[in-house]
Amino acid sequence: MVNIKEDERLNHLNHSCAHVLAQAVLRMYPNAKLWVGPVTSDGFYYDIDLGDDTITEEDLPKIEKEMKKIVKDGKRIIRHELTRDEALEKFKDNPYKIDIINELPSDSIITAYSQGEFTDLCRGGHVDTVKECKNFKLLKVSGSYYKGDSRNKVLQRIYGVCFDSKEDLDEYLIMLEEAKERDHRKIGRELGIFMFSDLVGKGLPLWLPNGFTVRRLLSDYIMNKELNSGYEHVLTPSLGTVDLYKTSGHWDHYKEDMFPPMELDKEAYVLRPMNCPHHMMIYQSGLHSYRDLPIRLAEIAQDFRYEASGALCGLERTRNFTQNDSHIFCTPSQIKEEFKNVIDLILETYKDFGFKDYSFRLSLRDKNNTEKYFGNDELWEKSENELREVLKEYGLDFYEAEGEAAFYGPKLDVQVKSALGHDVTLSTIQLDYQLPERFDLTYIDEDGSKQKPVVIHRAILGSLDRFIAFLLEETKGALPVWLSPVQVTIIPVNNDYHLDYAKEVLEKLTSKGFRVHLDDRNEKLGYKMRESVTKKIPYTLVLGDKERDSKTISYRKYGSDEKGVLEIDEFIKLLRK
Repeated sequence: MVNIKEDERLNHLNHSCAHVLAQAVLRMYPNAKLWVGPVTSDGFYYDIDLGDDTITEEDLPKIEKEMKKIVKDGKRIIRHELTRDEALEKFKDNPYKIDIINELPSDSIITAYSQGEFTDLCRGGHVDTVKECKNFKLLKVSGSYYKGDSRNKVLQRIYGVCFDSKEDLDEYLIMLEEAKERDHRKIGRELGIFMFSDLVGKGLPLWLPNGFTVRRLLSDYIMNKELNSGYEHVLTPSLGTVDLYKTSGHWDHYKEDMFPPMELDKEAYVLRPMNCPHHMMIYQSGLHSYRDLPIRLAEIAQDFRYEASGALCGLERTRNFTQNDSHIFCTPSQIKEEFKNVIDLILETYKDFGFKDYSFRLSLRDKNNTEKYFGNDELWEKSENELREVLKEYGLDFYEAEGEAAFYGPKLDVQVKSALGHDVTLSTIQLDYQLPERFDLTYIDEDGSKQKPVVIHRAILGSLDRFIAFLLEETKGALPVWLSPVQVTIIPVNNDYHLDYAKEVLEKLTSKGFRVHLDDRNEKLGYKMRESVTKKIPYTLVLGDKERDSKTISYRKYGSDEKGVLEIDEFIKLLRK
């Protein structure tokens, strides 16, 4: 998908179309108060206070009709420079614009743009005339807190998009329809993977039986890979004291993203946002020799972060999520080997899942904003250079991104291109000299001296929740056979004559470890077959007289023309393959 915000022409076109939208809304709702109408990667939106009025999606065609009148009129878009007093006078009836003006630095050049009777406070840029905005579409309407703060008033946000040609617009709208079909929230609901409940809490997913099966299979998959790579698994609590996070530094650098403390028995506890402090304590609990290292601790761990309600998005961004997390404690001389081993594990995993379109991003600290990070410049330079060196020695193509580092160290992020064209961070490896210092971790070196280990933080699947969202969108919910919650549906043609044989087939398949559903409802055969397809079950078996008498099965494979008749043992071989 094209990134509209980064394309200068489309950026200006969509910015101008946002003004056309605002002008149309003011014509239809004269008492409306405009706030802001920025360009996004997907188009534009405008946040508007409509007072007692409400706009629904059914109203969008009427607004579009008014926008078309404005476009047809073809007024030029004219830039004005205003003094602060002129700006305050011009927008005196709009408290939202007055607030923007008052927040501008005293030496700012204040600009406004006019088209016909409409003038808006704006930095630009814009196209020359509104006539250029003719290929547009309003997409949806939603609520949005003023300034993103839940304590403020809810404004109405209207989304739209604009292109230079009708062909480009039509192509984009088709892509949006494809995106809707791939939306993991829609697929998750239809396939019984997960749900949310406001009564339980926003951003707290409830995993249904099918979804828990997928989680369990993914957990088993990655844990077995880790065991084969020399990892040891641990289990740590989802709570920790505030003092633990003050020691780790998370309290100073991360507390705004954490749930508030709970005061109990004169001690303050918080839900943990990540697992590293707990793993530091496990390492600290024993004496270690250089011969013991590397020590690789791994955990499938539940974490909690207080994401803003407007940022919550299905499983992609939640307040409770599960990480495939690990911390490797090693000597400085072992960094390169351990780093390469983690990269090998990532590449092996991606091969298993068929991921091919991905890139490596070296995430560094922003040297102009160092207060966001632990403040040891020497260690930062050292760790960033070491990661660069490892990547070059490994022969990986990578690019650098300043300001994307964790607060305690640089990291390598693997950016996977999704079916919708989005860059998604799935795996990450982070190099950390800071936490061993803060927790005073040591090992006995070859010469008997105490030395500080280096910690490598790594996540292969990242967040299981986000990984499942990614898989659902990649596959449109048609998961591979090994990962499907139900692998086979058995449908007897007639329960009176074929149910006993269906149960016989069910018992044989389940005894071999397959996940099978017997659909013995008194519904028509065609209805049950269509439902199996709707639920995207990999294999559907239909058993009638012929199959019962010959002790065979008749199967159809989802998403293909493959079908046939096999003896049950041959079908088991097919499933295993």
